[in-house]
Amino acid sequence: SDNGMALIPLTITTARGNSHRFTVEVAASPAQQEQGLMFRATLAPDAGMIFPMRPARYASFWMKNTIIPLDMIFIRPDGRIARIAAQTTPYSLVPVESGEPVSAVLEIAGGRAAELGLAEGDRVVWKH
Repeated sequence: SDNGMALIPLTITTARGNSHRFTVEVAASPAQQEQGLMFRATLAPDAGMIFPMRPARYASFWMKNTIIPLDMIFIRPDGRIARIAAQTTPYSLVPVESGEPVSAVLEIAGGRAAELGLAEGDRVVWKH
């Protein structure tokens, strides 16, 4: 990608055993995490961005300067989904909270989690 972020494969497996593969950018540095998906006009259905958190911590994201709705998927240290904040509101300054310590946050296009039937407890696997 042209922003210096690594692209890695990521797979989410639902309770029913359906696997969905994404290719996600890794927002590793503080600057990359701060920028996130701001100013992006589009996000492909199987694209996304992951924000690693080491050590695990309570995460709070907002949608400042974010043009498109996103699904924010908060991931526990064991790789399972803690919470899905679906269809977050573009430009909103209201914080979207993880609710518990998480080791990563995955952002995908708004509505994809529902389309794919993703739910709390589903397993997320990526290289980290």
